[in-house]
Amino acid sequence: MKQLFKSFAMYILAFGKGFPTSLTDKAQVQLLLQKLFPMTQDKEMIRLGPKGDGGYLVPDDLVGIEACFSPGVCFVSGFEKDCADLGMKVFMADKSVEKPAELHELFHFTQKYVGVTTSDNFMTVDDWVSASLPSSQSDLILQIDIEGYEYETFLAMSDSLMSRYRIIVAEFHDLDQLWNRSFFQLASRAFEKILQTHTCVHIHPNNCRKPLSKSGLSISPVAEFTFLRNDRICNPSYAKVFPHPLDSDNSDNPHYPLPTCFYSK
Repeated sequence: MKQLFKSFAMYILAFGKGFPTSLTDKAQVQLLLQKLFPMTQDKEMIRLGPKGDGGYLVPDDLVGIEACFSPGVCFVSGFEKDCADLGMKVFMADKSVEKPAELHELFHFTQKYVGVTTSDNFMTVDDWVSASLPSSQSDLILQIDIEGYEYETFLAMSDSLMSRYRIIVAEFHDLDQLWNRSFFQLASRAFEKILQTHTCVHIHPNNCRKPLSKSGLSISPVAEFTFLRNDRICNPSYAKVFPHPLDSDNSDNPHYPLPTCFYSK
C-alpha cells in the first residue's frame, strides 16, 4: 500500500507539473498580473542602495518623507543608508541579526520580526510605526524583504498606515506558486490591498531562481516591486522598457529578464 501511494504521488507530481493541490485558473493569474503592470509617470526613477542585491529603484519623489521603515535587515543596509543620508529617520527590524550591517546616526534598530501579532519576538507594523513616531502622520517609505511573510504582513496593516506610505518597495517571494489556488488567494488579496492606494511603477526579477513556465506563462519566483501612492501619479502610461538602465542582477546566476506576462507589450 505504501508503494502504491508513493507511485500515485509521483504520478500527480509528474502530470500535475508539481502542483498536487487545486490549480488556479490561468485567466485569474493573468488578470492579477495585468493589474500589476508597471506604469511610467512624470517622476524619474532613481536607484537607492548598491548595485546588485540590496539596491532598489524608486521614483524621485522623496522630499518630505519623514522616515523609512525597513523590516528584514539581513547583511546589507545600503538602501537604508542612502535614505538616512537624505535626512530620513530609518527604522529597521529583524530578529535574526543583532544589528544592521552599517551604522548611521539616523538608524534605529529593533530586534524583532514583523508579523500579524505583537509578542516577545514579533510586532505588527502598525504597532512598530506608532511606537517609533507616536505623534506623526507624515509620509513614509516602506522597504520590505521578509522571505515570504510579506503577504500576511500587508494584510495585517491598517488602511490608515497604508495611506501614509508614499513609496512601497517590496520583494515578493514564491510567485511561481500563484498556480496553487490556496497561495493565489493569499497573494492576490495582499496585492489587491496595495493596489487600493498605490500603483506599480517598477518590477525587477531577482535572478536567484529561474522563472517557471506553465500554460504559456513564465513567472519569476522572486521579484522586487516598487509602488507609488496614487495621489503622486501624474501622466501615467504603461512602461515598455525592461530592464530599466539602472536595474542590476541580484546574484552571479544567469540573467533572467522580466517575463513578458508582467508588463504591457
